[in-house]
Amino acid sequence: MQTPDLHSRLLAILAADAAGYSRLMSLDERGTVAALDAARAVFREQVVLHGGRVIDTAGDSVLAVFDSAAGAVTAALEAQRDLAGLATGLPEDRCMHFRIGVHLGDVMEKADGTVYGDGVNIAARLQVLAEPGGVTLSDSIHRAVKGKVAASFEDQGEQTIKNIAEPVRAYRLRLPGDAPTRPGLPSAAEISLTVGDVASRLPDKPSIAVLPFTNMSGDLEQGYFADGISEDIITEIARIPALFVIARNSTFTYKGKAAKVQDICRDLGVRYVLEGSVRKSGQRMRVTAQLIDGDTGGQIWAERYDRELADIFAVQDDITEQIVRALEIRLTETASPATSRLETEHPEAYDCVLRGREQYRLFTKEGNAAARLHYDKAIELDPGYAQAHAGLALTYLHDLFSGSPGALERAFELAELAKSLDPSLPLVYEALSSVLLFRRQHDEAVDAARRWTEIEPSNAEAYASLAGILNFAGQPQRVAELIEKAKRLNPYHPFYYTLTLATPVS
Repeated sequence: MQTPDLHSRLLAILAADAAGYSRLMSLDERGTVAALDAARAVFREQVVLHGGRVIDTAGDSVLAVFDSAAGAVTAALEAQRDLAGLATGLPEDRCMHFRIGVHLGDVMEKADGTVYGDGVNIAARLQVLAEPGGVTLSDSIHRAVKGKVAASFEDQGEQTIKNIAEPVRAYRLRLPGDAPTRPGLPSAAEISLTVGDVASRLPDKPSIAVLPFTNMSGDLEQGYFADGISEDIITEIARIPALFVIARNSTFTYKGKAAKVQDICRDLGVRYVLEGSVRKSGQRMRVTAQLIDGDTGGQIWAERYDRELADIFAVQDDITEQIVRALEIRLTETASPATSRLETEHPEAYDCVLRGREQYRLFTKEGNAAARLHYDKAIELDPGYAQAHAGLALTYLHDLFSGSPGALERAFELAELAKSLDPSLPLVYEALSSVLLFRRQHDEAVDAARRWTEIEPSNAEAYASLAGILNFAGQPQRVAELIEKAKRLNPYHPFYYTLTLATPVS
């Protein structure tokens, strides 16, 4: 039964998203924000002009609905034309292109105009299939507008849509004069591996996804601590060659969402899931963790740790060891993360690193500045803390993208110092490989990225970074192999994996 303020409607849904937005922000924050504002104005104008209404413009996305299927498709076409005009004269790497998906389906609409439901989800997933600057339609929209709009349609076949029971047939919209996709050249949709493609088979070794631990502290601001513990556990078990570990980027898509373990395992292509919770109060913490079999949904191992904050690394090590025992993994002497990690003895310094990591990942000027303050504080508390120095190096690398003088050399100094403090720390080689690349020391950058894959063999970013650096070094032979490996470890991979695969540097 529907509530008075919620009713079902058949609507055409347009979902759009900027391609490569994070990269553009890293290159020019001010210019990118201005370009996004201009793009939003284009969408608003074309949506209203063709009988629709904009529902949401969160982040770099646009969601709009129309009573008319033809209105939605025409608005999408006209918006892409206008957006292409905005980009005229700009270097290609500074152009903001949008992907657009359009679907005709039922939605649940609230009295305030907000819409929910499968129709919205399908439009959003079709948007992911579209090329930058392109439009992808569902079969329902295609049937409704065929012969009514000045465009042709290229059949993309049936697509598996996450959380939608039946496959959706998709069509790429082509304007008159547009060239069809060249035979033998994969389209953006084909080289962008979907979750269903990734999870089609299990790896030949124990495979696991670590979900973000639930923050039980009663304070939303403590979320960084629960996230940090989850991520550090991922890092530690990703060091174990005998394990296959899904990337943080993919497992954190389930943060705050109710999902069955069996569904998560199927989506990510793993056998096991680790989930848990963290409650932090003063200098005490309670951490719970349980390992679950994705086939049966049964619990394999569970533990609760009531400890002082100073014991956090011992807790992480014990969780790692329990996973190893439960999955009957045989470790070599050099494969045990517990014996190789060098951590701080100051809980406050670790807390600063976790706060810095959270702020850095905002990828904004303000977040980068806040991250630097936290890393500086951690170093003040423990001058020998390699994690803090490596994290600080990444903040200076971020400044390099904003044109800050001296940023690259400072990043290099910090990365080298972090390496001298802990040569087994994966973050050292994440920072060092990027810094060396921008110093045009390609051979050394390749060596650093390769060392990262050796230390942390289940880190998707390590393989993606190595692939990108090999492109710049004029060694593209292994790029495809490395990107496919990165995609398998990170099913919800970022756009630049595909970009690295599709556009090798000459």
